[in-house]
Amino acid sequence: MGSEFDYTVGRGEDLVSISARCGEPETVIASSNAIKRDARLKRGQILHIDNRHIVPDALHDGIVINIPQRMLFYFEHGSLVSYYPVSLGRRTWHTPVGKFTVVGKREHPTWVVPPSIQEEMEENGEEVEAEVPPGPDNPLGDYALDLSIEGYRIHGTNAPVSIYAFRTHGCIRLHPADIEDLYKRIAIGAPGEIIYRPVMLAAADDGRVFVEANRDIYNRLPDALQELRSAAEIQNLSNRIDWQAAEEVLHRAQGIAREVERH
Repeated sequence: MGSEFDYTVGRGEDLVSISARCGEPETVIASSNAIKRDARLKRGQILHIDNRHIVPDALHDGIVINIPQRMLFYFEHGSLVSYYPVSLGRRTWHTPVGKFTVVGKREHPTWVVPPSIQEEMEENGEEVEAEVPPGPDNPLGDYALDLSIEGYRIHGTNAPVSIYAFRTHGCIRLHPADIEDLYKRIAIGAPGEIIYRPVMLAAADDGRVFVEANRDIYNRLPDALQELRSAAEIQNLSNRIDWQAAEEVLHRAQGIAREVERH
């Protein structure tokens, strides 16, 4: 999914906000457009964007979230319906993996602050809050999907630039427009699965072979090259891959699907 396209910079946008909406790391956007990571963008400036990602082969109905990709995929009847960049648990507060069910839907939710986060607030010298009512200060945003994994949910945000990053206390955070779209599509009881796959391989119908390598943010993949070679053997693609190019993709770990077929 995704594509290569030209993006016109809007008023007040920077690389971080564009990355959050498009699902391409700001470092990669900067590099591919020959600008500095902290460059000030001009309204009307044209940027080349490449947000191609490999869709994980997991559930064929419901929600699939791949942690290293920072992407959420929604399927209906075996077809990909929509996909969104997300923000997930930081290095010190992991998003859990496993299957789940959507057990509740809340519009304009109240955030009941877990004791662990209250403790963190106190340690950081912040005002400790037990509940945050609906409104612009609520970090859940306007919509929340409660999950069968106790204490975790998929929700919106009052900080859109935080999307496509690892910044949460484990929950899955979407851009306000994206959570509204997903909220309308999802029914209570919908299945889902959170997976952890930094490295993925796929062959397109036109013969092209792609590898996507994401940062192993939770340090769970000791040998990315061996993981890729195993996947290539399973898919009978080993002889079609330029392994030098594939190793370069693994080394750079840019989080974008790159062509690695042998010419």
